[in-house]
Amino acid sequence: MTGPNLQQNGVSRRGFLGASLAAAALAACHRGGDEGATRAGPAPGATGKGEPVFKISLAEWSLNRAIKGGRLDHLDFPAAAKEDYGIDAVEYVNTFFAKKGDAGYNDELRRRCADAGVQSLLIMCDGEGDLGNADSVKRLKAVENHYKWVEAAKQLGCHSIRVNAQSSGTFEQQQDRAADGLRRLCVFADGYGLNVIVENHWGLSSNGSWLTGVMKKVDHPRIGTLPDFGNFDPKEYDRYQGVADMMPWARGVSAKTYDFDAKTGDAQVIDYPRMMKIVLDAGYHGRLGIEYEGKRLPEPEGIRATKRLLERFSNANTPRA
Repeated sequence: MTGPNLQQNGVSRRGFLGASLAAAALAACHRGGDEGATRAGPAPGATGKGEPVFKISLAEWSLNRAIKGGRLDHLDFPAAAKEDYGIDAVEYVNTFFAKKGDAGYNDELRRRCADAGVQSLLIMCDGEGDLGNADSVKRLKAVENHYKWVEAAKQLGCHSIRVNAQSSGTFEQQQDRAADGLRRLCVFADGYGLNVIVENHWGLSSNGSWLTGVMKKVDHPRIGTLPDFGNFDPKEYDRYQGVADMMPWARGVSAKTYDFDAKTGDAQVIDYPRMMKIVLDAGYHGRLGIEYEGKRLPEPEGIRATKRLLERFSNANTPRA
Protein backbone atom coordinates (compact mmCIF):
# COMPACT_ATOMS: atom_id res chain seq x y z
CA MET A 1 0.00 0.00 0.00
CA THR A 2 1.25 3.45 -0.78
CA GLY A 3 0.00 6.74 0.58
CA PRO A 4 -2.41 7.29 3.47
CA ASN A 5 -5.31 8.52 1.32
CA LEU A 6 -5.24 5.41 -0.84
CA GLN A 7 -5.15 3.23 2.27
CA GLN A 8 -8.17 4.92 3.75
CA ASN A 9 -10.18 4.24 0.62
CA GLY A 10 -9.07 0.61 0.41
CA VAL A 11 -7.26 1.09 -2.92
CA SER A 12 -3.63 0.26 -3.71
CA ARG A 13 -1.62 2.35 -6.17
CA ARG A 14 -2.17 -0.48 -8.64
CA GLY A 15 -5.90 -0.18 -8.10
CA PHE A 16 -5.82 3.60 -8.38
CA LEU A 17 -4.00 3.47 -11.70
CA GLY A 18 -6.29 0.72 -12.96
CA ALA A 19 -9.31 2.76 -12.02
CA SER A 20 -7.96 5.81 -13.83
CA LEU A 21 -7.17 3.88 -17.00
CA ALA A 22 -10.57 2.19 -17.03
CA ALA A 23 -12.68 5.23 -16.23
CA ALA A 24 -13.71 5.64 -19.85
CA ALA A 25 -15.23 2.16 -19.82
CA LEU A 26 -17.69 2.96 -17.04
CA ALA A 27 -20.38 4.09 -19.46
CA ALA A 28 -20.56 0.58 -20.86
CA CYS A 29 -20.49 -1.28 -17.55
CA HIS A 30 -23.09 -3.93 -16.68
CA ARG A 31 -25.33 -2.33 -14.06
CA GLY A 32 -28.44 -4.03 -15.34
CA GLY A 33 -29.84 -5.67 -18.40
CA ASP A 34 -29.65 -9.27 -19.49
CA GLU A 35 -26.26 -10.19 -18.14
CA GLY A 36 -25.99 -7.80 -15.20
CA ALA A 37 -29.17 -8.83 -13.48
CA THR A 38 -30.66 -6.22 -11.49
CA ARG A 39 -32.58 -4.13 -9.16
CA ALA A 40 -33.27 -1.87 -12.13
CA GLY A 41 -35.90 -4.17 -13.65
CA PRO A 42 -36.15 -6.66 -16.51
CA ALA A 43 -33.85 -6.81 -19.48
CA PRO A 44 -35.11 -5.09 -22.61
CA GLY A 45 -37.42 -7.46 -24.48
CA ALA A 46 -37.11 -10.20 -21.87
CA THR A 47 -40.82 -10.24 -21.16
CA GLY A 48 -42.00 -9.41 -24.67
CA LYS A 49 -44.43 -11.71 -26.44
CA GLY A 50 -42.71 -14.97 -27.29
CA GLU A 51 -39.53 -14.02 -25.45
CA PRO A 52 -38.19 -16.08 -22.52
CA VAL A 53 -38.50 -14.43 -19.14
CA PHE A 54 -34.90 -15.39 -18.42
CA LYS A 55 -31.93 -17.03 -20.13
CA ILE A 56 -29.78 -19.92 -19.02
CA SER A 57 -26.04 -20.05 -18.36
CA LEU A 58 -23.73 -22.84 -17.24
CA ALA A 59 -21.63 -22.71 -14.08
CA GLU A 60 -18.26 -24.42 -14.49
CA TRP A 61 -18.70 -26.17 -11.14
CA SER A 62 -21.29 -28.41 -12.84
CA LEU A 63 -18.34 -30.08 -14.59
CA ASN A 64 -15.92 -30.02 -11.67
CA ARG A 65 -15.41 -33.80 -11.68
CA ALA A 66 -14.56 -33.80 -15.38
CA ILE A 67 -12.12 -30.91 -14.95
CA LYS A 68 -10.48 -32.29 -11.83
CA GLY A 69 -10.25 -35.71 -13.49
CA GLY A 70 -8.49 -34.28 -16.55
CA ARG A 71 -11.34 -35.13 -18.93
CA LEU A 72 -12.06 -31.47 -19.68
CA ASP A 73 -9.60 -28.59 -19.83
CA HIS A 74 -10.69 -25.23 -18.44
CA LEU A 75 -9.91 -23.56 -21.76
CA ASP A 76 -12.31 -25.95 -23.50
CA PHE A 77 -15.19 -25.25 -21.13
CA PRO A 78 -16.86 -22.49 -23.22
CA ALA A 79 -16.91 -24.66 -26.35
CA ALA A 80 -18.27 -27.59 -24.34
CA ALA A 81 -21.08 -25.41 -22.97
CA LYS A 82 -22.15 -24.47 -26.48
CA GLU A 83 -21.52 -27.69 -28.36
CA ASP A 84 -22.59 -30.23 -25.75
CA TYR A 85 -25.42 -28.36 -24.02
CA GLY A 86 -26.52 -25.55 -26.35
CA ILE A 87 -25.70 -22.89 -23.72
CA ASP A 88 -24.11 -19.62 -24.84
CA ALA A 89 -23.06 -18.04 -21.51
CA VAL A 90 -20.72 -19.35 -18.82
CA GLU A 91 -19.66 -18.76 -15.23
CA TYR A 92 -16.09 -19.66 -14.31
CA VAL A 93 -14.45 -21.04 -11.16
CA ASN A 94 -11.15 -19.31 -10.38
CA THR A 95 -9.44 -22.43 -9.05
CA PHE A 96 -9.74 -24.03 -12.50
CA PHE A 97 -7.60 -21.36 -14.16
CA ALA A 98 -4.26 -23.06 -14.87
CA LYS A 99 -2.45 -19.69 -14.88
CA LYS A 100 -3.89 -17.27 -12.35
CA GLY A 101 -3.36 -13.61 -13.12
CA ASP A 102 -1.80 -14.36 -16.52
CA ALA A 103 -3.08 -11.96 -19.18
CA GLY A 104 -1.99 -14.22 -22.04
CA TYR A 105 -3.88 -17.19 -20.63
CA ASN A 106 -6.97 -15.06 -20.09
CA ASP A 107 -6.73 -13.74 -23.63
CA GLU A 108 -6.64 -17.29 -24.99
CA LEU A 109 -9.79 -18.07 -23.02
CA ARG A 110 -11.42 -14.91 -24.37
CA ARG A 111 -10.51 -15.93 -27.92
CA ARG A 112 -12.00 -19.37 -27.46
CA CYS A 113 -15.21 -17.83 -26.16
CA ALA A 114 -15.39 -15.62 -29.23
CA ASP A 115 -14.78 -18.59 -31.54
CA ALA A 116 -17.55 -20.58 -29.83
CA GLY A 117 -20.00 -17.68 -29.64
CA VAL A 118 -20.11 -17.85 -25.86
CA GLN A 119 -20.38 -14.97 -23.40
CA SER A 120 -18.42 -14.85 -20.14
CA LEU A 121 -20.59 -13.70 -17.23
CA LEU A 122 -18.63 -13.97 -14.00
CA ILE A 123 -15.76 -15.61 -12.13
CA MET A 124 -16.50 -17.41 -8.87
CA CYS A 125 -13.57 -16.62 -6.58
CA ASP A 126 -12.45 -18.87 -3.73
CA GLY A 127 -9.26 -19.37 -1.79
CA GLU A 128 -8.09 -15.74 -1.78
CA GLY A 129 -8.52 -15.00 1.93
CA ASP A 130 -11.39 -13.80 4.08
CA LEU A 131 -12.80 -10.44 3.01
CA GLY A 132 -14.18 -10.11 6.53
CA ASN A 133 -11.04 -11.19 8.37
CA ALA A 134 -10.93 -9.90 11.95
CA ASP A 135 -7.31 -8.84 11.35
CA SER A 136 -7.47 -5.63 9.33
CA VAL A 137 -4.10 -6.30 7.68
CA LYS A 138 -5.18 -9.78 6.54
CA ARG A 139 -8.52 -8.37 5.46
CA LEU A 140 -6.80 -5.82 3.23
CA LYS A 141 -4.54 -8.55 1.84
CA ALA A 142 -7.62 -10.60 0.95
CA VAL A 143 -9.08 -7.60 -0.86
CA GLU A 144 -5.86 -7.16 -2.86
CA ASN A 145 -5.75 -10.88 -3.65
CA HIS A 146 -9.00 -10.42 -5.57
CA TYR A 147 -7.63 -7.65 -7.80
CA LYS A 148 -6.26 -10.11 -10.36
CA TRP A 149 -9.74 -11.64 -10.71
CA VAL A 150 -11.31 -8.23 -11.28
CA GLU A 151 -8.74 -7.68 -14.02
CA ALA A 152 -9.34 -11.14 -15.49
CA ALA A 153 -13.10 -10.64 -15.45
CA LYS A 154 -12.70 -7.33 -17.25
CA GLN A 155 -10.46 -8.94 -19.85
CA LEU A 156 -12.97 -11.73 -20.44
CA GLY A 157 -15.95 -9.38 -20.70
CA CYS A 158 -17.67 -10.53 -17.50
CA HIS A 159 -20.07 -8.34 -15.54
CA SER A 160 -19.04 -9.54 -12.05
CA ILE A 161 -16.79 -11.53 -9.78
CA ARG A 162 -18.47 -13.69 -7.17
CA VAL A 163 -16.82 -13.55 -3.75
CA ASN A 164 -17.38 -14.95 -0.26
CA ALA A 165 -18.22 -12.94 2.84
CA GLN A 166 -16.28 -15.05 5.33
CA SER A 167 -15.58 -13.56 8.73
CA SER A 168 -15.41 -14.31 12.44
CA GLY A 169 -16.74 -12.73 15.62
CA THR A 170 -20.25 -11.83 16.68
CA PHE A 171 -23.14 -11.41 14.26
CA GLU A 172 -22.65 -7.64 14.17
CA GLN A 173 -18.84 -7.79 14.09
CA GLN A 174 -18.91 -10.10 11.11
CA GLN A 175 -21.32 -7.78 9.32
CA ASP A 176 -19.03 -4.80 9.88
CA ARG A 177 -15.86 -6.65 8.91
CA ALA A 178 -17.34 -8.25 5.79
CA ALA A 179 -18.88 -4.93 4.73
CA ASP A 180 -15.52 -3.19 5.10
CA GLY A 181 -13.68 -5.70 2.91
CA LEU A 182 -16.45 -5.84 0.33
CA ARG A 183 -16.68 -2.07 0.03
CA ARG A 184 -12.93 -1.75 -0.47
CA LEU A 185 -13.12 -4.32 -3.26
CA CYS A 186 -16.11 -2.53 -4.80
CA VAL A 187 -14.10 0.71 -4.93
CA PHE A 188 -11.39 -1.08 -6.90
CA ALA A 189 -13.83 -2.96 -9.14
CA ASP A 190 -15.73 0.22 -9.95
CA GLY A 191 -12.76 1.42 -11.96
CA TYR A 192 -13.12 -1.63 -14.20
CA GLY A 193 -16.89 -1.49 -14.56
CA LEU A 194 -17.22 -4.75 -12.59
CA ASN A 195 -19.68 -5.79 -9.91
CA VAL A 196 -18.79 -7.63 -6.70
CA ILE A 197 -21.48 -10.17 -5.87
CA VAL A 198 -21.75 -12.33 -2.77
CA GLU A 199 -23.07 -15.88 -2.75
CA ASN A 200 -24.68 -17.58 0.22
CA HIS A 201 -21.73 -19.89 0.76
CA TRP A 202 -22.24 -21.23 4.28
CA GLY A 203 -21.51 -19.65 7.62
CA LEU A 204 -23.45 -16.45 8.25
CA SER A 205 -23.51 -15.73 4.50
CA SER A 206 -26.24 -18.41 4.36
CA ASN A 207 -28.33 -16.36 6.77
CA GLY A 208 -30.43 -14.09 4.57
CA SER A 209 -30.96 -11.54 7.32
CA TRP A 210 -27.23 -11.26 7.99
CA LEU A 211 -26.30 -10.97 4.32
CA THR A 212 -28.90 -8.33 3.49
CA GLY A 213 -27.58 -6.36 6.45
CA VAL A 214 -24.11 -6.56 4.92
CA MET A 215 -25.47 -5.29 1.58
CA LYS A 216 -26.93 -2.26 3.33
CA LYS A 217 -23.70 -1.57 5.19
CA VAL A 218 -21.58 -1.79 2.03
CA ASP A 219 -23.90 0.73 0.37
CA HIS A 220 -22.06 0.79 -2.96
CA PRO A 221 -23.59 0.59 -6.46
CA ARG A 222 -21.24 -2.26 -7.38
CA ILE A 223 -22.31 -4.62 -4.59
CA GLY A 224 -24.79 -7.40 -5.23
CA THR A 225 -25.75 -10.97 -4.46
CA LEU A 226 -25.70 -14.35 -6.19
CA PRO A 227 -28.53 -16.33 -4.57
CA ASP A 228 -27.82 -20.07 -4.65
CA PHE A 229 -30.87 -22.32 -4.25
CA GLY A 230 -28.90 -24.99 -2.43
CA ASN A 231 -26.49 -23.43 0.05
CA PHE A 232 -28.75 -23.26 3.08
CA ASP A 233 -28.84 -25.45 6.17
CA PRO A 234 -32.59 -26.01 6.74
CA LYS A 235 -31.92 -26.20 10.49
CA GLU A 236 -30.44 -22.71 10.41
CA TYR A 237 -32.32 -20.74 7.74
CA ASP A 238 -35.18 -21.48 5.37
CA ARG A 239 -33.85 -21.62 1.80
CA TYR A 240 -36.92 -19.95 0.28
CA GLN A 241 -36.80 -17.09 2.74
CA GLY A 242 -33.06 -16.77 2.14
CA VAL A 243 -33.41 -16.45 -1.63
CA ALA A 244 -36.28 -13.98 -1.18
CA ASP A 245 -34.05 -11.92 1.14
CA MET A 246 -31.26 -11.81 -1.43
CA MET A 247 -33.25 -11.16 -4.61
CA PRO A 248 -33.40 -7.33 -4.30
CA TRP A 249 -29.60 -7.30 -4.74
CA ALA A 250 -29.35 -10.21 -7.22
CA ARG A 251 -27.08 -9.76 -10.23
CA GLY A 252 -27.15 -13.47 -10.97
CA VAL A 253 -28.94 -16.58 -9.72
CA SER A 254 -27.39 -20.00 -9.18
CA ALA A 255 -29.92 -22.72 -10.06
CA LYS A 256 -28.59 -25.55 -7.91
CA THR A 257 -29.85 -29.11 -8.46
CA TYR A 258 -29.01 -32.44 -6.89
CA ASP A 259 -31.32 -35.10 -8.32
CA PHE A 260 -34.53 -35.53 -10.29
CA ASP A 261 -37.66 -37.64 -10.31
CA ALA A 262 -37.09 -40.24 -13.01
CA LYS A 263 -40.65 -39.98 -14.35
CA THR A 264 -41.51 -36.28 -14.11
CA GLY A 265 -38.07 -34.65 -14.25
CA ASP A 266 -38.95 -32.58 -11.17
CA ALA A 267 -36.08 -31.56 -8.93
CA GLN A 268 -35.69 -33.32 -5.62
CA VAL A 269 -34.68 -31.50 -2.42
CA ILE A 270 -35.60 -28.07 -3.84
CA ASP A 271 -39.20 -27.09 -4.68
CA TYR A 272 -38.53 -25.46 -8.04
CA PRO A 273 -42.03 -24.04 -8.71
CA ARG A 274 -41.88 -22.29 -5.33
CA MET A 275 -38.29 -21.12 -5.85
CA MET A 276 -38.88 -19.86 -9.37
CA LYS A 277 -41.95 -17.93 -8.25
CA ILE A 278 -39.72 -16.10 -5.75
CA VAL A 279 -37.16 -15.29 -8.45
CA LEU A 280 -39.64 -14.13 -11.09
CA ASP A 281 -41.87 -12.23 -8.67
CA ALA A 282 -38.78 -10.25 -7.68
CA GLY A 283 -38.65 -8.93 -11.25
CA TYR A 284 -35.48 -10.83 -12.10
CA HIS A 285 -34.93 -11.47 -15.82
CA GLY A 286 -31.17 -12.07 -16.02
CA ARG A 287 -29.38 -15.39 -16.39
CA LEU A 288 -30.01 -18.45 -14.28
CA GLY A 289 -26.81 -20.44 -14.00
CA ILE A 290 -27.07 -24.22 -14.00
CA GLU A 291 -25.08 -25.62 -11.09
CA TYR A 292 -25.62 -29.37 -10.99
CA GLU A 293 -24.13 -30.85 -7.84
CA GLY A 294 -25.67 -34.32 -7.80
CA LYS A 295 -23.92 -37.66 -7.51
CA ARG A 296 -26.40 -40.16 -8.98
CA LEU A 297 -26.48 -38.80 -12.52
CA PRO A 298 -23.26 -38.21 -14.46
CA GLU A 299 -22.49 -34.53 -14.88
CA PRO A 300 -23.66 -34.26 -18.52
CA GLU A 301 -27.01 -35.88 -17.71
CA GLY A 302 -27.46 -33.70 -14.63
CA ILE A 303 -26.77 -30.55 -16.64
CA ARG A 304 -29.27 -31.53 -19.32
CA ALA A 305 -31.90 -32.45 -16.74
CA THR A 306 -31.44 -29.06 -15.04
CA LYS A 307 -31.71 -27.28 -18.37
CA ARG A 308 -34.97 -29.07 -19.21
CA LEU A 309 -36.31 -28.15 -15.80
CA LEU A 310 -35.44 -24.47 -16.16
CA GLU A 311 -36.90 -24.32 -19.64
CA ARG A 312 -40.30 -25.10 -18.15
CA PHE A 313 -40.20 -21.73 -16.39
CA SER A 314 -38.49 -19.66 -19.07
CA ASN A 315 -41.62 -19.32 -21.22
CA ALA A 316 -43.60 -16.18 -20.33
CA ASN A 317 -46.81 -18.22 -20.31
CA THR A 318 -45.58 -20.82 -17.85
CA PRO A 319 -47.46 -20.73 -14.50
CA ARG A 320 -45.16 -19.67 -11.65
CA ALA A 321 -46.68 -21.89 -9.01
